[in-house]
Amino acid sequence: MVAAFSLSCMFFSNISRAQDSTPAGAETEGKEAPKNEVPKLNPSKIILEHVGDGHEFHFFTVNKKPVTLPLPVILYSSAKGWSVFMSSRFEHGEAPYDGYRLLEDSYIEENKLDAKLYRAGKIYAVNETGAPDAGIRVYDLSLGRNAVQVLVSVLLLILIMSSVAKKYAKGQGVISAPTGFQNALEPVITFVRDEVGKSNLGSRYLKYMPFLLTIFFFILINNLIGLIPGTANVTGNIAFTAVLGILSFIVILFSTNKHYWGHIANPPVPLGVKPIMIPVEIMGIFTKPFALIIRLFANMISGHIIILSFIILIFIFGAMNTALGWGTSPFFVILAIFIYLIEILVAFIQAFIFANLTAVFIGQAFEGGHDDHAHGEGHDDAVVL
Repeated sequence: MVAAFSLSCMFFSNISRAQDSTPAGAETEGKEAPKNEVPKLNPSKIILEHVGDGHEFHFFTVNKKPVTLPLPVILYSSAKGWSVFMSSRFEHGEAPYDGYRLLEDSYIEENKLDAKLYRAGKIYAVNETGAPDAGIRVYDLSLGRNAVQVLVSVLLLILIMSSVAKKYAKGQGVISAPTGFQNALEPVITFVRDEVGKSNLGSRYLKYMPFLLTIFFFILINNLIGLIPGTANVTGNIAFTAVLGILSFIVILFSTNKHYWGHIANPPVPLGVKPIMIPVEIMGIFTKPFALIIRLFANMISGHIIILSFIILIFIFGAMNTALGWGTSPFFVILAIFIYLIEILVAFIQAFIFANLTAVFIGQAFEGGHDDHAHGEGHDDAVVL
């Protein structure tokens, strides 16, 4: 992420110089800018708009007309009460509707609004003149593209797994060979069971398989949908990964036993080291889910940023020199496609890593000390029975 943003910022400064056609030392005050001046490219704005949330799905633009899928806007303010309408009413931020306005960067720049009070992509109430008023509190309960895509992924997960479960209930895949999509899912389910469940949880794996499989496929579906152009990068949203991390944290805590807490309160180290190790052990309770949250978020958002950076470089070089833009475009397109193919692999890897680390942390929670390992195995058999 740092490399991508640094590269974009470096070339952005070059664009500013390349687009300034006025000779050094010439007087420019009082002169109007050329009407055919090409707007400056803002790489960071483009990247942040892509990886951020929004009130519509934007697919492409034809003749300066964006092709989008508007989403429902649900607002509440003490002055107007409830307002429900489609985001297309805002005309992509060009016009207010029902006493509200969706701010865009262009509107903020043209009207020189205070960046500390007004933020692009947010809906504000407007006054009698049509200008946004930050003093009016607006509660935005709209279904953004992240929320809508999560709902879609949940429906897909339920439909896919329900159809496969019905086949197993009928005996298909049990007394006969699996067919169709069931045949494709069975090796994946078996892999998660053997490599994630059994290898980390031992004989207790059956108790946790529903949770581990749900997490794995839910992350995988969102990762793959996020690679479709125009969709939202849900797993690249820290709020989404935070919810998954909190759920894993709750399961880990409910899987603990007295040996786990005893190890934290009285770690098996020399007496002089205990005052240092106890805070470290307590901190370790929270760093485990935090690692799950950050790992998934960083890996999924970085891939999208790298792909966008390569595509934006084409337009950056084109702004400096048309021939340079056309000449370098095949190279950057190939790089973007290469990273895109890697992202497909990363989508599976990150789903596996999140589920596997969750299983590892759960196993550590109920495993107990090394001396109690055999004792714990006996309890595992009792739980399964």
